[in-house]
Amino acid sequence: MDDIRTEEVTFASDGLALRGTLRVPAGADGGAVALTGPFTGVREQVTGLYAERLARAGLVTLAFDHRGFGASEGRRGHEDTQGKLADLRSAVSLLQARSEVDPERIGLVGICLGGGYAVSAAATDPRVRAVAGIAGAYNSPAWFARDPVAYRAGLRSFIDSYDDHLPAVAPGDGEAAMAGAEPWSYYGTARSAATTWENRVTRGSLHALLTFDALGRAALLAETPLLIVHGRKDDYCSPELAARMYEETPGDKEIVWLDAGQHVDLYDREPHVSRAVTATADFLRRTLRGAAATARPAAG
Repeated sequence: MDDIRTEEVTFASDGLALRGTLRVPAGADGGAVALTGPFTGVREQVTGLYAERLARAGLVTLAFDHRGFGASEGRRGHEDTQGKLADLRSAVSLLQARSEVDPERIGLVGICLGGGYAVSAAATDPRVRAVAGIAGAYNSPAWFARDPVAYRAGLRSFIDSYDDHLPAVAPGDGEAAMAGAEPWSYYGTARSAATTWENRVTRGSLHALLTFDALGRAALLAETPLLIVHGRKDDYCSPELAARMYEETPGDKEIVWLDAGQHVDLYDREPHVSRAVTATADFLRRTLRGAAATARPAAG
């Protein structure tokens, strides 16, 4: 589906102006998704790519910049976990208010860290009728704290320097929030080119990530269909946690394993993106249609 209308939108979350891009495909039938993406990401990067591809599949899509990142307002470069969940609730409200959208057929799609936010938001917002995580980070403090001494030392160091910034990525062995060659191969190159992206993040953001519990929301998804798409090999978002998220979620669920060589392959590399988009679009067509049917009162 190539005929897609694009609209720049602004909406409020906790009094902050968030900016996003709404894509409305010709012949859209009311199904819609809001997307949330990687740590430090902006909508011209991964979420924009997936939003475009899912719009081609017939869904209304909203890719937006979370508070503190991109063109949205908020404390620059700071990961606010509860704030991001509030942003997703506001994104759902925006979609519900659109004439192109059936308010009973709204889902969430999260990529990388956004996978954890998407499942957490879906678990606590009954308006979300389906959720998909792609290469998702299903963070679990208990899992991180398997070495409790190192875990608590890390938390202490981030608290002690909470407001200081460090690079998001760096070449070689440079200090960075996302250290190593693989994150640099995306964010440090033309692959991620976006004028609003900044290569900095607060150290307090790392405290937020280590204490954010996405896995603990699994039991709350009994009424919300879940799709997990994940690489069998992923050095940055644990396949073990993806498998546990799937196993611990009751109700309607699917899992698709891809043979990607790296986590960032699912950001923009083929055939991995196409396979993830196909699985996600098929899942959302099925589950969001079903959501609309169950929301209608019985005839007679």
